[in-house]
Amino acid sequence: MNKGVQTIIYPVNDMARAKMQFRTLLGVDPYGDQPYYIGFKVGDQDIGLVPNSPEAGMTAFYHVDDINQSLQSLQEAGSQTLREITDVGGGRLVASVRDADGNIIGLIQDA
Repeated sequence: MNKGVQTIIYPVNDMARAKMQFRTLLGVDPYGDQPYYIGFKVGDQDIGLVPNSPEAGMTAFYHVDDINQSLQSLQEAGSQTLREITDVGGGRLVASVRDADGNIIGLIQDA
């Protein structure tokens, strides 16, 4: 089951600067502040900052129940894998593809 876009990830070069910018923009403090991820929560939306991401530019991540099936379906539809399924901590799995039009589609499955 696809639960829709619930997470937006911004790859950034300077985590400290980006944290200050997003704190000002969103008007909230981050709920998570690690060297690999700074997360903000606005309503039901997660907005994350990450360094060194294989996805170029902002990426919307769809939350899914079965990341393997979702990734396979996207590949069968002609998408090219950018990031294989990766456990990023706490059982959270992520993957991403570039579709035939060059758009990046991210997938997240929580444990």
